[in-house]
Amino acid sequence: MAGKSTFLRQNALIAVLAQAGAFVPASAAHIGMVSQLFSRVGAADDLARGRSTFMVEMVETAAILNQADDRALVILDEIGRGTATWDGLSIAWAVMEHLHATNRCRALFATHYHEMTALSARLDGVENATVSVREWEGEVIFLHEVKKGAADRSYGVQVARLAGLPASVVERAKDILHTLESGEREGGTKPQMLLDDLPLFRAAPPPAAPPAARASAAESRLREINPDELTPREALDLLYQLKTLQAEA
Repeated sequence: MAGKSTFLRQNALIAVLAQAGAFVPASAAHIGMVSQLFSRVGAADDLARGRSTFMVEMVETAAILNQADDRALVILDEIGRGTATWDGLSIAWAVMEHLHATNRCRALFATHYHEMTALSARLDGVENATVSVREWEGEVIFLHEVKKGAADRSYGVQVARLAGLPASVVERAKDILHTLESGEREGGTKPQMLLDDLPLFRAAPPPAAPPAARASAAESRLREINPDELTPREALDLLYQLKTLQAEA
């Protein structure tokens, strides 16, 4: 939801445009020669060959690690997500180290494994970047802005709510997440032991509807407007009026 996969694809397309001598969507760009472009983005199984989603992911990753040279550009999106958490993290970590030490190529590596951000302190050629997110009145706002640094958390539960999961499911997920995170901070208690302490099949009641917000003066003015009846001059004057009303709110 924050735009990681789009950012990866965008940079790969920019590299292709640059190699072809075309303009790229930037005020300035320093790209250099790219001998090969490898992509491991998306998730799909291969029923015809009897391959699971994870197997397809590993086959494509193997092809990258065995072929990429030091002038290649590699984009990798969430390596290891198709298997158990610790297995996936271990594979993603080892892939990153191999790209850095053996292939020595440029790569963009998107992951939800926060533990991997520690590699920036261990490997000279690794830097962290994250996509900006804001929380406002319980809502999550994705700013679609890439900046240096690592994310301090994920927002999966919030995205699940945006997707329309029942409120009781979202609230239950929040409780389980809080329990697991608290146990990890307090000494790494096993998840099963933590979850055993949670009441089973507890359906949280739907949260009460928030009180209706009172419309601002600017909103009231907007409701009175029929855009099709405005002349260009009237539309400009209206913008100034709304700006004044918003400033006074």
